[in-house]
Amino acid sequence: MTLVEVSDLRVEFPTGGAAVPAVDGLGFTLDEGEALGLVGESGSGKSATAYALLGLHRGTGARVSGTVRVAGTDVLAASDEELRRLRGRVAAMVFQDPLSSLDPYYAVGDQIAEVHRVHHRVSRAAARARAVEVLRRVGIPDAARRARSRPHEFSGGMRQRALIAMALACEPRVLIADEPTTALDVTVQAQILDLLHELRSEEGLALLLVTHDLGVAAGNVDRLLVMRNGSAVEHGPVAEVLRAPEHAYTRALVTAVPQVDAAPDRVSAQPAAGPGPSGRGEVLLEAVGLRREFGRGRNTVVAVQDATFTVRAGETVGVVGESGSGKTTLGRMLVRLLDPTAGEIRYRGRDISSLGDRALRPLRRELQMVFQDPVSSLNPRRSIGESIADPLRAAGELTDKAVVTKVKDLLERVGLEPDWYHRYPHEFSGGQRQRVGIARALAPDPKLVVCDEPVSALDVTTQAQVVSLLGELQRDLGLSLVFVAHDLAVVRQVSDRVAVMRDGRIVETGTVDEVYESPQDPYTKGLLAAVPVLDQAESAARREARRAPDETPAPAPRVG
Repeated sequence: MTLVEVSDLRVEFPTGGAAVPAVDGLGFTLDEGEALGLVGESGSGKSATAYALLGLHRGTGARVSGTVRVAGTDVLAASDEELRRLRGRVAAMVFQDPLSSLDPYYAVGDQIAEVHRVHHRVSRAAARARAVEVLRRVGIPDAARRARSRPHEFSGGMRQRALIAMALACEPRVLIADEPTTALDVTVQAQILDLLHELRSEEGLALLLVTHDLGVAAGNVDRLLVMRNGSAVEHGPVAEVLRAPEHAYTRALVTAVPQVDAAPDRVSAQPAAGPGPSGRGEVLLEAVGLRREFGRGRNTVVAVQDATFTVRAGETVGVVGESGSGKTTLGRMLVRLLDPTAGEIRYRGRDISSLGDRALRPLRRELQMVFQDPVSSLNPRRSIGESIADPLRAAGELTDKAVVTKVKDLLERVGLEPDWYHRYPHEFSGGQRQRVGIARALAPDPKLVVCDEPVSALDVTTQAQVVSLLGELQRDLGLSLVFVAHDLAVVRQVSDRVAVMRDGRIVETGTVDEVYESPQDPYTKGLLAAVPVLDQAESAARREARRAPDETPAPAPRVG
């Protein structure tokens, strides 16, 4: 039975007196129990399409035309009351960011119960019981107790499960998941995707999965619809589209997906001195027995413990692990943005772990960081040129004219227009903002750059462009890179060596090929087994393997 029918869908957003098309003449159907993947780069119209299925553009000023039918309801012609009955009861949506979708002031169970009461005339006790039931259904341990927890008491994966539970509260027939795993690490991502597959199989749900990650789509949908600039460029069974894509854009998307089981040609700088044991230059930075604690007394949390780590001149060292494993804390200590509680950080043989701000000032130029979220690390009230210029002005060695000239050169080096100096962060795409962050890190001519999840929120083609840029900069400038990421496929693509972290400890380290091709620690094996793959049969086999415990189980879900 066909549950969703879309034909000639057009969505336009008025901007400055003109209409900007987000969706342009799109059409597709979705049957009961079927899963359709809507894929494409950021800005291709995926989310605008998903929102149209529930009439969420109403009241926003957007112009929507065409035909959208969901379980017999004409969404574009429906009254507000009909839309209220449709949302949640017939079709439900799981949004990308659970923190912005859940009210921070109310218990998770109460929020789910409220959704249930909106559509069913039941008592508060019955609604709370239903909330506990669906939380248990999506794998929340000790659901009755956790139902009383607030969102901040849940981990990222748990919050996403809570959103899925909220969507299931009224037993919908259509589930729309908009980038449900974008910010999650590989093991939690695998758990969420396995849950969606299980719900579809057991409940007969129709699933529309919106994602920019072809690996995520490959193992979890029946058909793929590839979007570009608001239109469908390719549509067909997932195995056929991925095996033999017909459109050049689809081929580019497939090519851009990093593969964890393929050893790419890595681009690195030449050694700055004689080769060491890793085939790179002299040891540039060494961490010995690093430890970092937060809090005091009984509330003390050990984020990093006994971490020993080296970076040689001209090499890239990848640091991988789940959220909360200590990766970012380690990276911040390496560039002395955080003080270690114990241990040493030696830069060019000198212990810098206990240096004060004044003594560190000359070294700040040589140790830089590219942050995960360029939006929060750029001042929205200052032009991107002035943000990049900050470390140059702080050094006080260049005239204002020379500073502007160097910033424009840096913009050009990272693939941006020099004339964009006076533009503001909101005028740039996510990938462009990340390039700005890289330019700012390069401004003081560093020797080592720690990149903290620099591509985690980017679509695959933009991700590939940023990774290629980092390799090019490393080759041209002789940089050493520490690449912190939860995406194991990207880390393999860029790294010479890799360190695997779990619960604040480095549990395995070695050359990237050694660790990926012959992992020794069960945790590393679990991480690698959870990485999405483009082959549909292999993806199904991995899902079955995760369901059946073996000698090397995947890491257990964290309960936050």
